Amino acid sequence: MKPMTKNMWREIAANKGRFIAIIMIILLGTLIFVGVKAAGPSLNDSMDNTVKTEHLSDVQLFSTTGFTPKDVRTAEQVAGVQAETSKFKYVTGGKDEDVVALYGYQSGAKQNQLKLRSGHLPQSADQIVLDERAKRDYGYRLGDTYRFNKQADLKQQAYQIVGFADSPQYIDYSTRGSANVGDGTVRYFAYIKPQQLNLPTATVLTVRFKSLQSMNSFNDDYQSAVNKKVTALKAAFKPRAKERNQQLSAEVKRSFAPQQQKLTQASKQLAQLKQATGNSAALQQQTQTLSENQAKLNAALKEATAKAHTTYTWQTREDLPGFTSFGDTSDRIAAIANVFPVFFFLIAALITFTTITRMVEEARRQIGTFKALGYTKWAIAKNYLSYALMAGLIGAILGSAIGNVTLPRLVISMYHMSIPLTTSVPVMWSVIALAVVFSLLATVGAAVIVIRRELAEKPADLMLPRTPKSAKRILMERITPLWRRMSFNQKVSYRNLFRYKSRMWMTIIGIAGGTALILTGFGLNDSIGSTASQQYGQIFHYSATVSLAHDGQSQKAMRVLNQSDAYKGATKVNLTTGKVKANTKQISDVNLVTPNDNRQFKKYVTLSHALTKSGLVISKKIASQLDVKAGDNVSFTTAKGKKARLKVVAVTPNYMGVFAYMSPTAYHNAFNAKPAVNTLFVKLNKQSSQQQNKLARQLLKHGGALGTSFASDQETTIKTMSSSMNVIVLIMILLSGVLSFVVLYNLTNINISERIRELSTVKVLGFFDNEVTMYVSRENILLTIFGIILGYGAGWGLLSFILNQATTSQVVFPVIIRWPGYVVATLLMVVFTLIVMWVTHQKLKHVDMVEALKEN
Repeated sequence: MKPMTKNMWREIAANKGRFIAIIMIILLGTLIFVGVKAAGPSLNDSMDNTVKTEHLSDVQLFSTTGFTPKDVRTAEQVAGVQAETSKFKYVTGGKDEDVVALYGYQSGAKQNQLKLRSGHLPQSADQIVLDERAKRDYGYRLGDTYRFNKQADLKQQAYQIVGFADSPQYIDYSTRGSANVGDGTVRYFAYIKPQQLNLPTATVLTVRFKSLQSMNSFNDDYQSAVNKKVTALKAAFKPRAKERNQQLSAEVKRSFAPQQQKLTQASKQLAQLKQATGNSAALQQQTQTLSENQAKLNAALKEATAKAHTTYTWQTREDLPGFTSFGDTSDRIAAIANVFPVFFFLIAALITFTTITRMVEEARRQIGTFKALGYTKWAIAKNYLSYALMAGLIGAILGSAIGNVTLPRLVISMYHMSIPLTTSVPVMWSVIALAVVFSLLATVGAAVIVIRRELAEKPADLMLPRTPKSAKRILMERITPLWRRMSFNQKVSYRNLFRYKSRMWMTIIGIAGGTALILTGFGLNDSIGSTASQQYGQIFHYSATVSLAHDGQSQKAMRVLNQSDAYKGATKVNLTTGKVKANTKQISDVNLVTPNDNRQFKKYVTLSHALTKSGLVISKKIASQLDVKAGDNVSFTTAKGKKARLKVVAVTPNYMGVFAYMSPTAYHNAFNAKPAVNTLFVKLNKQSSQQQNKLARQLLKHGGALGTSFASDQETTIKTMSSSMNVIVLIMILLSGVLSFVVLYNLTNINISERIRELSTVKVLGFFDNEVTMYVSRENILLTIFGIILGYGAGWGLLSFILNQATTSQVVFPVIIRWPGYVVATLLMVVFTLIVMWVTHQKLKHVDMVEALKEN
């Protein structure tokens, strides 16, 4: 082994703590950088892998008149299409009259294949397979008898449960979508033999494109490609809809033809009788009866013809229950990954840079000796560059491997509790490469800069210690009354703080960064978890939203509500959806709320500005996305195509959904029509989920309601979202704490090694061990306090930036850090400082003063 190589290994052996500290800081930085960066793509890949394994359809097509084999052939006219039909409808059944998405099971189906969790698939007419959610949340077991309501219109009402399964159409256990029966909320899905559904034709046509199966379902490329395919399918089905209408109209007319023929025949006979006998009273009565029967037949024919009109409803994967919210969650993790790990890694790299710099500076005499012995600059530099390269590579490779393998799997394992996933974790080569480059810049880069500077000096100069920094009068010394009252130790501490400014700022940055990261972790949990409570506590003050079939149904709904013990009050509004445009930008799915009574409305919704006789109050989401403010103009287009140019009166806070508000007068002026009441905002006393479901069923059955949504359901959804983020947040808090400790420990070691002669002198002068420790630690305490305070502000700013990046089209997160976050962050920093003080104390007790003072 060459002398220089031996020297490097001796250096590592002599300073194992520093070498390990460098590796640990780089390892932690790359671990969280690569791990969190890989979490979002891993979730998307796992879900994409799951839905591809179970052959989830790309497009679902619903028809008001059903589908025939010709519809399958029509779909397959589009290149690369695989189409098939199935029977499906919403029904009610079970112990609590739950809303069920009921499908006809086809054993040879190539799309939307069930994944059995227990039992077996339906094999006979009296067997049923239920959603795994029915077992988890509703207590059904294998062998139980499941009963449907008579209104379900099935060949039989009772079925034996023979299996539980997952479906790629329902990926999230927390939601199963909505329906127009029962209480309006689908609880679970079920499969029985298709013949049992009593449907003349298939009701859903599913389409899968071969060319799209290599794309990730959550990528923009896939969404764009699907939209193009849907456009092609719509073009293919446009003539098919006309053909189907003509076919069904002809069938309807044929079915009514015998009755019409009888009436026509009776009319002719009656006319003949009138000619023969005259228009008697009896014949007049018969003529009137005949006219009434003809009118009834015409009305029935008109109704049947209307029902025979074909209307298509198109759905892509984005429209499936839970699919978009899953994508939003992985996007939120990706947004966090774009900020938090980068900030984390920058702190780690900064501290590593300082450590490597100090290591090379300490080796001045050794470098001078090598130069005097005739070693080339490259041979000397290679010694230290190899040291830095080894530490950087070990830390980066270990951190990248551990981060890429463990963190995404931890996140996916948490999601397994609410979403059935097939784990798929991609190797993030580009992110790993970036982490390695940054790690080497922090280690090798620092070594290059410092060794270049040191090698520029002469051997004789290098073998002499660097001239110590001269003490200067600090600002506090100029405040004489304050300075006089300080003890000797306090004066020394403050002078040393400002004497070694680089170390001071490194310590402050390390402590502030650690505090900020921990606070951000707690703040993410607090902010996401508080979204619903902020929305339904500070802005919305109602418990439920009741959608009405039409204006005249509000009285029916009010009668049902008045019969409920939980009812406290309601206000009538017009709720219209539309899109808002401004500055060449557009935001869709905006809920325009127009109250029936402005004064009463204030009790249900808190706005930042009162509604006026003209103009629009918009939420912050609209303002930020369209880049508009109060006083600007926007264009609003309703779902029915009505357009109006409106002035923005004010911008109001809002966290869930996208809302805009107008007074009735402003609505009338804008759209030249009176806003019809189609929604009730209802205040209720606290209810159980069973009581809520019962009220929703009564409103649907007797109150003319299309559906009822409860604030508690929204809060549950947000809680589920928050809990899915818990593992990421916990990991960030723990690793931030570890990083803070390693940083503080490392900087304190650098401080001691720089001032070992000074500390030995203090010991020789008679200072006790505790006093010598406090001589150094007092500076750490001051820097820790200042770093913690600075970290509070940095944490708030970092959290605000991350949440701004993590907002979705429907959710804006409030910036909230509750007091436990501040307490834990502060206590952790205090505990770390105390631990480092104790380690420092043990180290200083055993300092060899004579050897230290022998140094030049």
